[in-house]
Amino acid sequence: MSPMTTLLTPLRRFGLALCLVGLALMAYPTDALALTTQAELIDNSGTAIGTVQVEQAHKGVLINLKAKDLPPGYHGMHFHAVGDCSDLAAFKSAGGHVNPFDTPHGFRNPEGPHEGNLPNLVVAADGTVAVELYSDLVSLDAGAANLLDEDGTALIIHTNKDDHYSQPIGGSGGRIACAVIQ
Repeated sequence: MSPMTTLLTPLRRFGLALCLVGLALMAYPTDALALTTQAELIDNSGTAIGTVQVEQAHKGVLINLKAKDLPPGYHGMHFHAVGDCSDLAAFKSAGGHVNPFDTPHGFRNPEGPHEGNLPNLVVAADGTVAVELYSDLVSLDAGAANLLDEDGTALIIHTNKDDHYSQPIGGSGGRIACAVIQ
């Protein structure tokens, strides 16, 4: 192999890699997915215990949640219809779940789930959690289950595990943390 061929081979590979990256960017335009919102997660005393970031994805939203000082174990977690965490004692100001089509609650319900449903949150023994999850039931900026509508929405963490079937909230119990999505 000549010295020139030895030099050109890595350059050709690099050029091919750049072309593939360019094609990938054209297939997934980043400006269409750039809508992101971040919110502070508070507990019933109003103390900040974490953050929630929601990012518009291709056919739903990516949710990144990081928190501390939560009770260990499983906790129901849902999007609620009103972006209001002002009622610290119970977060009832957030209203019921996002449910524009009046669908039953629960991933295990044959007539569900409704748009506010999310998987259970699993908190470590030390009270911390860091999770990324996806929901194709809502969006940030379009449709009936638009999280950024006129009054926003709230992400609520509940006391108990969601059984993904019982009405109206899967047996999740009280509301122990809230983040306003707006």
